[in-house]
Amino acid sequence: MKRLVLGVVAVLALAGCSAGKDAVVQGSSFSFVSPGGKVDITYDVAQRQTAPVLAGDDLMNEGKQLSLADFPGKVVVLNLWGQWCGPCRTEAPEMESLAKQGTQVVGIDVRDPAREVAQDFVRDRELTYPSIYDPDGRVLLKLTGYPRNIIPSTIVLDKQHRVAAVFLRPVLAQDLTPVVQRLNAEA
Repeated sequence: MKRLVLGVVAVLALAGCSAGKDAVVQGSSFSFVSPGGKVDITYDVAQRQTAPVLAGDDLMNEGKQLSLADFPGKVVVLNLWGQWCGPCRTEAPEMESLAKQGTQVVGIDVRDPAREVAQDFVRDRELTYPSIYDPDGRVLLKLTGYPRNIIPSTIVLDKQHRVAAVFLRPVLAQDLTPVVQRLNAEA
């Protein structure tokens, strides 16, 4: 009888460790939870932290390096994209619109193993703003703690290249224009 009770206790203990309804993995994908569940995050001047100097191969000019340091004193809209990403196809013309209005846009092309395909994406959409080619995500590793699985996403840097705003969703030019205007007006 004692063995039977021990056996039942062992089975119950093992069953308690199995995945139930509240288990983390149940066939759904992981979702990044931003502060308070926000997908639009802005930082007051006192809260802003300097972004790392992101640099890598220029997507369109093989052998040339592209760096955020190439744009000192400018507000920079940093857009993470991939040609494989459906929302990025809608967002790219919005970024181009900002660039044509004088905003410095820099893309980071992620998870595109075939450079030529990403270059075709840029040419087909007549995008003029530069992009860093980052197929393996090494450039993004410098953005410690940033959810690199959220594509597209956009980081807006102030003139000192401190993070002023983060958008963890697809954006339109009209979403970014007021932010850029406010940052350009700062001393």
